[in-house]
Amino acid sequence: MPEKHRKQCKRFDVPGDRHFLTFSCDQRRPYLSKDRSRRWMIEAIARSQDRGLFDLWAYVIMPEHVHLVLLPGPDVRIASILKTLKQSVSRRANIWLQQNEVGRSEGFRFWQRGGGYDRNLRSVQDIHEKIDYIHQNPIRRGLCVYAVDWFWSSARAWVDGVDNPLAIQRESVPRIAPRF
Repeated sequence: MPEKHRKQCKRFDVPGDRHFLTFSCDQRRPYLSKDRSRRWMIEAIARSQDRGLFDLWAYVIMPEHVHLVLLPGPDVRIASILKTLKQSVSRRANIWLQQNEVGRSEGFRFWQRGGGYDRNLRSVQDIHEKIDYIHQNPIRRGLCVYAVDWFWSSARAWVDGVDNPLAIQRESVPRIAPRF
């Protein structure tokens, strides 16, 4: 039987490079459609920020995937960021399944195998385009009319400055120079 081909995600952990990350639930299942699992993701991101793994510039949690725009901390590799975030959420999902006797948690896979999608953002314009892209994602999917209405996104934080449910580090985001 032929071996199943799996996409390989090459990572370029260049110090100072900003990253656009996307990672998906196993088989694109909507495991992040419940507030409970979205809170687990928010808490995992917040703990990683507290540990200095990265500056978070933008995020959106969709029903079956997550987008992040971030600047890794000094000497922090993208693979370790993803591992920290994904393991925390998977572990909590397995515990929840066991405690609530919702089927068997053995063999349960929360996240799609592999590292997801990782793009280095080398220009200020790329950074702002990706921030806008992820904020528009819930609108494109019909989850809300305005980006600020999707609670599980940094869109509102960028508009009104309130970091809820998650803090973003706007002060470290490079600004687009005005054209005069």
